[in-house]
Amino acid sequence: MSQAPCTKPPDRLSTDCLRSQDSLDRLSVDDFWQEVQNIQQSGSDSEQEGSVGDAKQPEEGEQEKEWLQDAGLSTLISEDSEDVDNVGLLSTLTRTQAAAVQRRLDTYTCSVRKKNKQPVRDVRDIFRADNPKKALMETKDSGRDSQTRSPLDSCGREFFITDVAYSDQAAILQKQTKLQSRNSRRRKDDGTLPKLISAQCRLGVTRIGDLSAQDMKKVRQLALIDMTALCDILEVELKRHKLGKRKLHESCLFGVPLATLVENDQKIKPTTTVPLILQAMFSFLEKKGLDSEGILRVPGSQSRIKNLQQKLETNFYPGLFSWEEVNPNDVAALLKKFIRELPAPLLTPEHLHTFNTVQDIQDLQQRLHVLNLLVLLLPEPNRSTLKALLEYLEKVVSRENKNRMSLWNVSTIMAPNLFMHKGVPPSKPAEGDEKEQAERAADVMRLLIQYQDLLWTIPNFLMVQVRKLNENSSRRYQFYDRRIKNLLRKMQSEKTEKNPPEPYRTVKIQAAHLLSDSMEVRLDTESRAGDALAQFHMNLRSMGNSVVKRNGSTVYPDYAIYEVGGNIGEHCLDPNTHLLDLYNNNPSGEWIIKLRPASDRLL
Repeated sequence: MSQAPCTKPPDRLSTDCLRSQDSLDRLSVDDFWQEVQNIQQSGSDSEQEGSVGDAKQPEEGEQEKEWLQDAGLSTLISEDSEDVDNVGLLSTLTRTQAAAVQRRLDTYTCSVRKKNKQPVRDVRDIFRADNPKKALMETKDSGRDSQTRSPLDSCGREFFITDVAYSDQAAILQKQTKLQSRNSRRRKDDGTLPKLISAQCRLGVTRIGDLSAQDMKKVRQLALIDMTALCDILEVELKRHKLGKRKLHESCLFGVPLATLVENDQKIKPTTTVPLILQAMFSFLEKKGLDSEGILRVPGSQSRIKNLQQKLETNFYPGLFSWEEVNPNDVAALLKKFIRELPAPLLTPEHLHTFNTVQDIQDLQQRLHVLNLLVLLLPEPNRSTLKALLEYLEKVVSRENKNRMSLWNVSTIMAPNLFMHKGVPPSKPAEGDEKEQAERAADVMRLLIQYQDLLWTIPNFLMVQVRKLNENSSRRYQFYDRRIKNLLRKMQSEKTEKNPPEPYRTVKIQAAHLLSDSMEVRLDTESRAGDALAQFHMNLRSMGNSVVKRNGSTVYPDYAIYEVGGNIGEHCLDPNTHLLDLYNNNPSGEWIIKLRPASDRLL
């Protein structure tokens, strides 16, 4: 993946060997190394234009310091910040997650002492009035005794469990099976990948983009902690790289930082989250390239590709470029070149190594757990661009009968472009391991394509932790006297026993100036957000605000119900959310109906 390619790739197979499955697999691996050679050949000119900076290896303790900062726990190693924020975050962690935090803090403390610097504060000093050793280690142990093996539904599909922290699931599985693999190490045939569905939750599925920016920041902090705890259990090494300084291309499209491109494009189209040039290439390829045999594999003409790039640099933003006479293979090759020439990897230098190490995890669902958390950790421009790319690749695979590009073929071609970057130092594979390296790289790429819908959701356990973190932050005080805390806990328990959750309730939903008054909805145990939206649409139709197509069918704008306030910032509700359960979970929140943000895809 980011490993250095061997100087002499495996010999190409003759077409007479294509009848056996082994020959087909070997041909796909050969495609991997052929793509590597194409990358090296096309990259020779660009390397002459700009200098490539080497990735910096962090000093001892530096990775732990950056990790604590990214996890929102920087005050554990500083003197000039409020401790209440740490207490709120640490109180939401499971025991497995808290142990991962403690390991990083201990490693950082040891490194500081080795350098003869002023030692960091002891954990007992941070939580002076609280029981000193229980601030990190005696956190809630949610789900440690629960069963995590994936059950099957009536159709034979596996459930993707997200109610229990991924690190806790791994700890349970390790205890039960001693890390014996319960899934095949390799799944070469596309059809052997199981169908996975999210286990039904009465609060619905939360997708990336459904939460406010403030809550997504907390999701990323908690995801980093859980991913680290998970990788500790799986004995997967985490390395974070930093790119050295590089001379950027004098360009407005290619070789420009992704965040800069998106920021510039937002001046043209404010809702843009994916660069407009990429949107244009995806649109062209979906119209004229999906049925082209060997799309993505056929390299195209180097001279035409270079000429196409120059024309786009000059004419794309002024709107003078015409796609009419462009060859789809040239655009596909330019798409891959665009990804490779990003100053930083699309998967980011901080997380590229971890994406690479997913291949070493034996259990399929645990690989998906790590990928899910990694997707949450990506910056928004990178995550949105990766999703747009995966959606296009999924469409290519869906036309396999015409373009002869299976999921495995697409994965072997795209893996070198996504996982290899000239700014991140490669690790050389052992002699004779090149074939296995290519297969494992393609396997991770295939998981990203096949399970992208699951990977772009926020696990339920993270939603629970975010809600608890918001509740802790809203209080902004601490009860240091254990007797007072025990009394309050007892009073709350008695109150809950005297006032059990009501089976029925009438609530008001604000309609964001769309209706003259709030909409009253009577809730029972089966009332869902989709039902409330249907009632809202009926009210709109009675007011004549619906949009009618030419064929007479009624179409409504893309409205959604948002949960606002209480223990959440803003949360776009899944239509299958059970509203009474949501009310009992967040009685202080308000519900508002409003339009979803406009889509940024030009497809």
